[in-house]
Amino acid sequence: MDRDVFLPVAAQPSVETLVEYAVLAEELGYDRAWLPETWGRDAVTALTTIAEHTDEIGIGTSIVNVYSRSPTLLGQTAATLQEVADGRFRMGLGPSGPAVIEGWHGIEYDRPLRRTREYVEILRLVLAGERVEYDGDIFQLSGFRLRCEPPEPAPRIDAAGMGPTSVELAGRFADGWHALMLTREGLRDRLEDLRRGADLGERDPGDLRVTLSLPCCALEDRERARRLARNHLAFYVGAMGTFYRESLARQGYEDEATTTASEWANGDREAAMDAISDELLDALGPTGTPAECREAMDEWAAVDGVDAASVSFPRGADPDEIRATMRALAPE
Repeated sequence: MDRDVFLPVAAQPSVETLVEYAVLAEELGYDRAWLPETWGRDAVTALTTIAEHTDEIGIGTSIVNVYSRSPTLLGQTAATLQEVADGRFRMGLGPSGPAVIEGWHGIEYDRPLRRTREYVEILRLVLAGERVEYDGDIFQLSGFRLRCEPPEPAPRIDAAGMGPTSVELAGRFADGWHALMLTREGLRDRLEDLRRGADLGERDPGDLRVTLSLPCCALEDRERARRLARNHLAFYVGAMGTFYRESLARQGYEDEATTTASEWANGDREAAMDAISDELLDALGPTGTPAECREAMDEWAAVDGVDAASVSFPRGADPDEIRATMRALAPE
């Protein structure tokens, strides 16, 4: 299994800090650096800068949403990043959720799965250098073609998804799937959805790349590491819409997810964190001392069907804690 790094979702001191993480990841032997696009620095500018300061490590978006940029613009972006990165770029995209799309971008969160499918199909046309003639349910496009040479090779396109239908869509239309907030058993269930989608698309499941994002915090101060991880989980369950809560409910943690979301909504952050059991925390990713986390990563690496485990970090971790976790969990 490859070992990737999922660059911090939380605000960082500077673009230079993100570049420093990616350079360190390359030095440590990580295979790819993924950058999310949320409400901090945009992924395109940051990844362009990272590409200019690295030589071998892959780079990718995980994820850009399929609402705030048009599909042809996103195709141009992917082509340009592939050129800048000398073929090291991989596109991860997904619909995000209504809290982000409607609340931040002012766009109706309409037919997210159909929209994701059409983005993937249009991106492929753009990246192949073809004239885009597309008649979809959402997009009707005509006449666009890249004015530059199409990238060679064309970057692969992955789709993110948490629910059964969205994961099936990734298996049917995308080149890979980005998974997150899953226990081992929950992951196995979703991998069945991925294989079903591949069957529907008459594709070989072995050709699809599965990247699993694991929340990790490996510190000598065990209690600090686990508190950071609890706060991170409570924030996503409580503040980022219903998808994370629903995902945990499907995996047998409905009561914990509901209580966490309720306490967070009531403004009691401590109670929200207290509602997360040690069992759930340990089920989702390696958190604790470096030795504990390395052992847990070995167990995750033994899970069939995952091609890359991506080390991600709690939103409250500072740069020194991020670097310590990267070093502790670097590929051997």
